[in-house]
Amino acid sequence: MEQDQKQMNAPDPVSFWESFIYWLKLGFISFGGPAGQISMMHQELVEKRRWISEHRFLHALNYTMVLPGPEAQQLATYIGWLMHGVWGGIAAGFLFVLPSLFILSGLTWVYLAYGDVAAIEGILYGIKPAVTAIVLFAAFRIGSKALSNNLLRFLALLAFIAITLFHIPFPYIVLIAGVIGYFGSRYAPEQFKAGGHHGASGKQLGAALIDDDTPPPPHAQFKWSRFFVFILIGLAIGGAVMAALTAIYGWEGTLTQMGIFFTKAALVTFGGAYAVLPYVYQGGVEQYSWLTATQMIDGLALGETTPGPLIMVVAFVGFVGAWTKEIFGPDMLLLAGFAGASIATLFTFLPSFLFILLGGPMVEATRGDIKFTGPLTAITAAVVGVILNLAVFFAYHVLWPQGFEAKFEWFAAVIGTLAFIALFRFKIGIVTVIAGSAAIGLAYSFLV
Repeated sequence: MEQDQKQMNAPDPVSFWESFIYWLKLGFISFGGPAGQISMMHQELVEKRRWISEHRFLHALNYTMVLPGPEAQQLATYIGWLMHGVWGGIAAGFLFVLPSLFILSGLTWVYLAYGDVAAIEGILYGIKPAVTAIVLFAAFRIGSKALSNNLLRFLALLAFIAITLFHIPFPYIVLIAGVIGYFGSRYAPEQFKAGGHHGASGKQLGAALIDDDTPPPPHAQFKWSRFFVFILIGLAIGGAVMAALTAIYGWEGTLTQMGIFFTKAALVTFGGAYAVLPYVYQGGVEQYSWLTATQMIDGLALGETTPGPLIMVVAFVGFVGAWTKEIFGPDMLLLAGFAGASIATLFTFLPSFLFILLGGPMVEATRGDIKFTGPLTAITAAVVGVILNLAVFFAYHVLWPQGFEAKFEWFAAVIGTLAFIALFRFKIGIVTVIAGSAAIGLAYSFLV
């Protein structure tokens, strides 16, 4: 009787196009980084529309948290796939990213073409210390949840030392942390328990379209034939693009190397965009010289002000790299930049779609039993140290842009301090902090 009443109260079925409109809207308003985007989806899909229950939402979130890649985009892909199959997942994940690609490409073009205009310089002067504060706040926010004991705090410290003093590449730090967590969960399991979930509301909610006890739809049931077909399709897409780039530009061509580099970046993005930025910096700035350290900071500043996952900063790196290398000649810089941004986006997000389409059926089959133990907990702890390193790196380049021997940018330090207080003490949103800091920087540029 209770089950029948629950079904009667469930929302009406949702068409593919109705969900398509929602995902498109989300792509234009998904500000606030992963935590903000996940909270936004939870409020809309779990609490308001009741498309999916709290338990199913968090179950999907658990899976995306253990994956490399942008968890908010993967969560959208998972829910879209669960509701409407493969095309539903592709639409949700694609629309989550597409608006950001065009908006960020447009802003990057303005930045490269008119970045030396006094007003633009003033705006960026205000935004960059705010971005430093945002990264520092991200380290604090993640660390307060992830570092639940002294062993994990020590692991975060080791990761910070490893990347700061010894310049150990981020993928090796992730690998070592995962191995430590694997063995640690067996010999000291109480030290490697995963933290809580973000996005849960704790409210008593009514029946959902995909409820706790709703069986997985046919497309969500695991089949080996489907598994191998998706692998082949994914490899065919990536392989065909790489083959075309190699044939046209050669193995050492800029776009070809971008395809290789961003594929590797996509596979080591444990902990979200803030964690992978040091790896992107090492490759984009130091290894390939696609952009400068200052441009990298400016790119993150632009990424913070646009909707979509923050990992879309890779589109900025791709745009600037292709523009700088003039891959289509000096007269086609805009087209070159967009080509670089598109290649960076394709190879960064292609693995994310495969992870959901390949692993989703297994996750649904193990619902109620799946556990995340030591490796994820240890990796998350190490990520805190890496993010802290990123904050130190940004602070140095913002406060001493010409090096320690040059002038200290005291006003930038004031902006950064105010931004951190606004985030930490007054819980002001990231977009508001960025806008306020940009306004202060612009006003300051007219006074000096």
